[in-house]
Amino acid sequence: MIPFDFIYLRPDTLQEAVELYTQLESEGKNPVYYAGGSEIITMCRAGSIQPGAVIDIKNIPECMILSVDDEKLHIGSVCTLNQISESKLFPLLQHSCGRIADHTNQCRITIGGNLCGTIIYRETSLPLLLSDAEITVFGGDGQQIFPLKSIFDGRILLKPGEIIVQVHVPIWALSANYKHIKQTANEKIDYPLVSISAIWKENNLRIAFSGICSYPFRSAPIETTLNDRTKSCRERAEMAAGQLPEGAYSDVEGSGEYRLFVLKNMLEELLEGWENGTI
Repeated sequence: MIPFDFIYLRPDTLQEAVELYTQLESEGKNPVYYAGGSEIITMCRAGSIQPGAVIDIKNIPECMILSVDDEKLHIGSVCTLNQISESKLFPLLQHSCGRIADHTNQCRITIGGNLCGTIIYRETSLPLLLSDAEITVFGGDGQQIFPLKSIFDGRILLKPGEIIVQVHVPIWALSANYKHIKQTANEKIDYPLVSISAIWKENNLRIAFSGICSYPFRSAPIETTLNDRTKSCRERAEMAAGQLPEGAYSDVEGSGEYRLFVLKNMLEELLEGWENGTI
């Protein structure tokens, strides 16, 4: 039960949603957009947030699309992790979605919510960063399309009132060779100690990480190191672990030192699989 009253609205269009947000914000209602709702409900119950208005965007057609054409896969922001996984349209993203939370929560958590939420891991971002994905955003400036990497810095950087409409993945990524590895402290569905997504384009390894730092990231220096096949797999793994953008993350799940140990082993395993042709 949420222990306070709030206004609930369910617009049918993007324009209506943004206009409602602007109006409610001007009235001091502290509005939030609602898609899957798993994080908003939890935070409201815990007293972490107390919005005066909730704008449910699940009824907006553009946000519900899940389709592929000759050029791109289009994923609406309110598509759930389970819908994406069951579509089997993008295998790397399918595997990433399938390891986030349990099945019940996968049926609630949306890709937009995962990208924008306060939980630091945001594991759906990894396949998208690797595949040169684009993102459609709607707000006060109308509808705009951005390369994901240009507005993603650990999380999606949106202006107040802006909505993620869709994510667009280039067609080449849907059939590319890939690997997803996730190590947790206890259970299969736990938060990651380290989560790695990798994809190969023109026999060049692209790689992105979650869990090892306090935000998900893709690193050009690390990719350069891992693609240097003049060095051994172990050497490359050791060097890459020393190129993190910040110190290894520590929490109750695992220390930074332990996460580094896990990362090195995962990278060495990944590189050996690539060298041996088993990936």
